[in-house]
This record gives sequence, structure tokens and C-alpha cells, in this order.
Amino acid sequence: MQDRTSAKSMKSSCDARPDRAPRPGQNAVVSACHRAPAPRLSLMPRLACRARSSLDDPVVNYPLGSKHPMTAPRKLAAILAADVAGYSRLTGLDEEGTLAQLKAHRRALVAPKIDEHRGRVVKTTGDGLLVEFASVVDALRCAVEVQRGMAERNEDVPADRRMLFRIGINLGDVLIEGEDILGDGVNIAARLEAIAEPGSICISRQAYDQVEGKLALQFRELGFQNLKNIAKPVEVFAISCTSVGQTALPVSAFLSQDIGYCRARDGVRLAYAKVGSGSPLVMTANWFNHLEHDWKSPIRGHILRVLANDHTLFRYDARGNGLSDWEVDELSLDAWVGDLETVLNAVGVDRFALLGISQGCAISIAYAVRHPELVSHLILYGGFALGANRRSAALKERVKAMATLMRLEWGADNPAVRQIFTTQFFPDCPQELSNWFNEMQRLVTSGECAARYLETVSEFDVTELLPKVTVPTLVMHRRGDVRQPIEEGRRMAAGIPGARFVALEGRNHIPLEHEPAAQRFFEEIRLFLGARASE
Repeated sequence: MQDRTSAKSMKSSCDARPDRAPRPGQNAVVSACHRAPAPRLSLMPRLACRARSSLDDPVVNYPLGSKHPMTAPRKLAAILAADVAGYSRLTGLDEEGTLAQLKAHRRALVAPKIDEHRGRVVKTTGDGLLVEFASVVDALRCAVEVQRGMAERNEDVPADRRMLFRIGINLGDVLIEGEDILGDGVNIAARLEAIAEPGSICISRQAYDQVEGKLALQFRELGFQNLKNIAKPVEVFAISCTSVGQTALPVSAFLSQDIGYCRARDGVRLAYAKVGSGSPLVMTANWFNHLEHDWKSPIRGHILRVLANDHTLFRYDARGNGLSDWEVDELSLDAWVGDLETVLNAVGVDRFALLGISQGCAISIAYAVRHPELVSHLILYGGFALGANRRSAALKERVKAMATLMRLEWGADNPAVRQIFTTQFFPDCPQELSNWFNEMQRLVTSGECAARYLETVSEFDVTELLPKVTVPTLVMHRRGDVRQPIEEGRRMAAGIPGARFVALEGRNHIPLEHEPAAQRFFEEIRLFLGARASE
């Protein structure tokens, strides 16, 4: 009866102006009113101009062309959106077990925390969850306690079976439609969730302004992010949940660094930086460094923050990338070792621990052999003593093919070539991080320099230097590292007298913040150096 009444009203409204022909582009409903037989009018309420609060509410029709605002109720709300990172992969491993696990987490942890902080569950969709709060402080407290609780619940779960939530929080204006809420306020929260690292939280600037100074949390600036289907860039802050419940460290301590420049022996300009306090730790430069961008990096940012909290951290951008000169005549092991010497002379540090990552390991080994009196400890992670070209003919051909593609396509908008490297470096990362790394590679160096870098590093051979290392040495490598096989790390450690070797679980070349291997990485360094633990 409701639909027929609406149709009759609509027909009367249209018949009142039988002399009026539809304008070009006018709603087809008007034209239909002049010519459609009566029985077809029962379909027309679906197209009628109307305002309604839900599918079950009475339909209120307004004549076409009416200036009625047709506004729906609105309110300001703190919106929390959450989902499970890698849920499809988990269900592929064990569909029934994953679903049971998710239900158990929601029942025992998530639902009680939402109730405790006065939230309301708007909807659940598979592994997704949408919750509204009256206060951003309540929303963030709830999110933080959920992530803390999940970390505890995952302690005894194998790394590849852990359920990790991603959470996004936004403060925004929302439309009310029955029990549902709609609009950009909700959409932004959902997009923030999508860019959050597994086990962490991302919040918008609007939300950050409401909690700044009220909660003891460590916030990391991610800058303005272009979120999918959101018209304007959104300023985003990330919360590292490894620090949840701990004393917050000021943002400035991580983002404020002194940057200087010096000249190498051949005139190449090198950029270096100093940050933090404590015993000196020097990081040897390697591929894809950028002194400024690295702080906001979901790949390196967490490593820099922890190391700078424990030490006075010295870093520099290698020739060929970052803030150092890109267009250089010489790329070689000897040139890179010389650059490290130049930077250390410029900063004036006398004795220090030296950390080499990936190809930075070979440079660090060569430096430690040249200057054993300056290096107190040597830390080598994810590296090799013998480059790919010297390991096998097949690897040499692969490097040659990749270098050709890099020269041709590195700077292209299509990231296909860069994606090859991303897959090798981070095979187990969220798509958002993969997209970020693809873009970062293009920004920090040119295609020509990237190709030369690959060719040069592939020719490294410091195997004869290994037995000459006389400083205490720690070697770490991930068991499933796709970029550099763990066998290369073992060979490197075996060649250095008295070196300690530690195998870390996982496949990503660099341990991401949410991975247990990241905490093990920091713990091993602290034990090795005797550094104070971060608070």
C-alpha cells in the first residue's frame, strides 16, 4: 500500500503539468509520468525524489524540482575502523580455525574493551569492525589496549599464524542512517586502517589534536597521505604499540637531527646526520637511504627511533642516493669505505660501534680492518662477503638483466621493475607498504645510479678480509631472507674469528615494526653493546 500511495502521489504531481515537456537531461521519471501506463507506476517510488533515514522508515516524497534540502541527521564522532592484516592468507591456511580464533579474540578482548571505553559497534563485516565513540581519547585508549592485549595473546602463537589488527581512527562529521553512520568521517577512518602497519594504529590530524598531551604514547608523523577515494590529502600520525603503556618519548627526539655536508676525496658531496644521545653508534650507508625520508619510513623509521634512543646515532647518505650527490664518477667498495672515513673525520667521533646492514656489511668489514683502533664493536645484519656476480654464472646473468631494466624503467610511473626489488626485500608485507617502497625507490636515486649500484655491489668480495677482523662482532640474518640467503650470513660469520651468529625468524630483509624479529634485533644489539634499554 505504501508504494502504491507514493506512486499515485507522484503521478498526480506529474499530471498537474501535462503541457510541460521534459528538458534535455531531465530525470527520466518525469518523462515516464507523461506516457507510462498506470500499472508501471508501481516501480516509480524507487526513483522518486525522497529522503529517508533507513530502509524501514516511511518514505517521504518531495515533488521533483523542489528546493527542500533533504538533509539527514548528522553528528561529530570519533570513528574507529579495524581489520585483520593478512586475513585471506590466514583463512587459506585454516579457514575454520581462523574464524574461531577471530571470534574468540572479539569475545574475550575486543568487545569488553569497547564496552569499557563507552564505544558502540556500528557493524562487523567479516574480519572488519566499525565502532563509534563520543571521545577520541576513549577511542584511542580502546585501540591501544586492544593492540596490547593482542600482543600478549600472540606470544605463544607461531609468527605465521598470529592475528594482527590494523586500526584507523578519525574524528569527523558523519551522517546518521538508522543504526548506521556514513560519510567521509567514516571513509577516512577506513583508509587510515588500510595504511596502518599490522599491530599498529594510524590516526588523522583531527584526532591527533584531541589527544596530544593527554595520553603517554609515542606518535610518529607520517605527513600528508593520499588516501584512496579521499579528495584531499590527510595528515597522518602512527602509534607504535610496542611502546603502549610505556613513557612517551617526545616526537622531536626522533625527528630533530643535525644534518651537515662534507666533501669526499674526489669532490663528491656527502650528507651526514647526528641524532640522539648516549654511546656513539655509526650506521654504514647502504642502498635506498635518505636522511630525511627514512624517519617517516614504515621500513626504517622504527629502527632509527630505537637506536637514537639508546645511542648518539651517526648516519650518512651514500654517494649516489639520498641527500648526497647522485651524479658521481666512481662507485666502488674503496670509494664507499673512503666516504665513511670522510664522514667520521667530519663528525669528529673517536671510538664507536659500527652497524652495517645488507651491502653495508662489506663496507663495515673493510673499514674495521683498516681502523680497528676506532671500532669498539662490529654489528653485521642481513649481509654478505661475496657479491652475487661472484657466486654463480646464473646470478651474474640475472644481475645483468635487472640492470638493463633499471636503466630503462626505474623512473617510470609504472612500478613493475621496482616491484621486483620490493618483492625480494619484503615478500611478507602489506600492500600499502609495498606501494610505499615502490615509490621510495624512485625518489631516492636515479635509474642509472641504481643500475650502477647493483652492478658494483654484485662484484664485492671481502672474503679475504674476514679473518683479519679483530673487533668483537655480532652477525644477524633472517632465516627466510629472499634478498640475501641466510647461507651468506653464516659464511660471513664463520670467517670472522669469534663472531657470534644469530638467526632471526621471518622472510622480510629488514624486520618490520610489528614482527617479533624486530624486538629480537634490538635486544641482541643491547646485549652485545651493553646499551641501556629504551623506556
